[in-house]
Amino acid sequence: MKCIVLVATFGLALLGSLSPVRAQSSPKKPPHVVIIMADQLRYDALGEWTPNINQLKAEGVSFNRTYCASPLCVPSRGAFFTGLYPNETGSLTNGLEATERQHGEVKKGIPNLYQVLETKWDSWQTGKQHFMTEDKQHDSPNTKTTWLSLDKGYNAYLKANGKDRPGGGGFREDYPEQMKDRSIIRPYSTPQTGMYEPGFDFFFDGYILKTSLEALKKRDTQKPFLLNAMFLAPHPPLEIPEPYFSRVKNVQLPENVGKWSKRQSPLQLYNIPGYLGNRYTRDDWAKIWPVYLGLVNLLDDAVGQLVAELKRQGMYDNTIIVFTADHGEMLGSHRMWQKMCMYEESARVPLIIKFPKDYTPQVRETNELVSHIDVFPTLCEYLKVPLLRPVSGRSLLPLVQGQKPGRQQVFVQYDGNAALGNYQRCVIENGYKLVVDRFKNEQYMELYHLAEDPQEMTNLAFEPQYRDRVLALLGQLEKHMTATGDRLSLSPADYTKFLDDYKEYRR
Repeated sequence: MKCIVLVATFGLALLGSLSPVRAQSSPKKPPHVVIIMADQLRYDALGEWTPNINQLKAEGVSFNRTYCASPLCVPSRGAFFTGLYPNETGSLTNGLEATERQHGEVKKGIPNLYQVLETKWDSWQTGKQHFMTEDKQHDSPNTKTTWLSLDKGYNAYLKANGKDRPGGGGFREDYPEQMKDRSIIRPYSTPQTGMYEPGFDFFFDGYILKTSLEALKKRDTQKPFLLNAMFLAPHPPLEIPEPYFSRVKNVQLPENVGKWSKRQSPLQLYNIPGYLGNRYTRDDWAKIWPVYLGLVNLLDDAVGQLVAELKRQGMYDNTIIVFTADHGEMLGSHRMWQKMCMYEESARVPLIIKFPKDYTPQVRETNELVSHIDVFPTLCEYLKVPLLRPVSGRSLLPLVQGQKPGRQQVFVQYDGNAALGNYQRCVIENGYKLVVDRFKNEQYMELYHLAEDPQEMTNLAFEPQYRDRVLALLGQLEKHMTATGDRLSLSPADYTKFLDDYKEYRR
């Protein structure tokens, strides 16, 4: 109200003045920033069950060929919020093993989105806190961000209301996680489904929505608002509330669900996705997919309520909204479950940016290659906030304005879940994807022509006519790994050895 009164008084003064003084427009208010990140959302899950996200896409820019920097929660977010590759941030795994906790943390001194914006924006974080830093930024007394993380209040909220947490022992199974020097037994989520009786309000994402709306209502209205809403859906457990549990009926499964393709990497059976996913049939997945999509629909409803509150407070038209996911979900594709691999279903993610009303993109949809690390510099350029140090990501604004094409290559890496162990490296260029899968002294390679084989069922790495293509991509990967300080190394000799080790696959 104070602002309105000042403008009105200024207008009256102008009307009463005889001098030809032109009224000056008030300074443009910095836009609000809302980042909505889903967890484990397949890029191809958007559609029939995501009307609210579809509306964001219709009003924004959709980057259809976006890839995470690592298909694992912690390193993916470390890269997203810093604009750097996991090799550069030091955040390589989920850091669950106590002796290797440091490999799950962004190194001290690396600026991130929270730090860059919280000096001017009223910064809030809600939901899953998997952006881990060496200096424990989320617990620091110096942080200017309000952290309403899931792990800080959810269990107390359930206890106060006498409700149980979704999931539990029946939705987990012991898995022999193989690390670089030993193996440990660790419980891990399975695709078991069930109905969560306490209902949406006590479900993970019901609580995350509650705290996100609380942040909007408690924000400092004298500052622009920053919200990082980190939803858990559609990450397992797949014990979800009604009406979402029963909402989706029959689903047309992708062709590669329940199928282990010819010449698929056998090393995946050492890794969580292959070990857990290989036991389920296509018929099993036909029963699991509707529950997963029901959870996607739950996420979409939460997004819709968040957008409605932005509109109710008159903030929507001056808000830049980023919608994405930290990584995808195999959900039976290639007979695999979870993420942690380089197939499209795991490494490719949705990315939508809805700009404020006064900004007109020249491109509404693009199939150019984009990496998650490009979002941070994009936001900084749009908000006119200087980067505190160089980043590997590049702003998407020139692409949005139709000035130049996107990047030529995208690089993705995986270094292990709880600790270092299973390694995978990937490069995508000119419609081809090369994957190098390494476990201890074994190494396997896969080459896919994504335009002709989008479900990656035909590994071309063994075909003589693709030798030059493999070596060229291997050279790009080697160059990138050297530039980013990778702990691994590659050379053309690795391809020769791979062909010799797996010569029976060439028949």
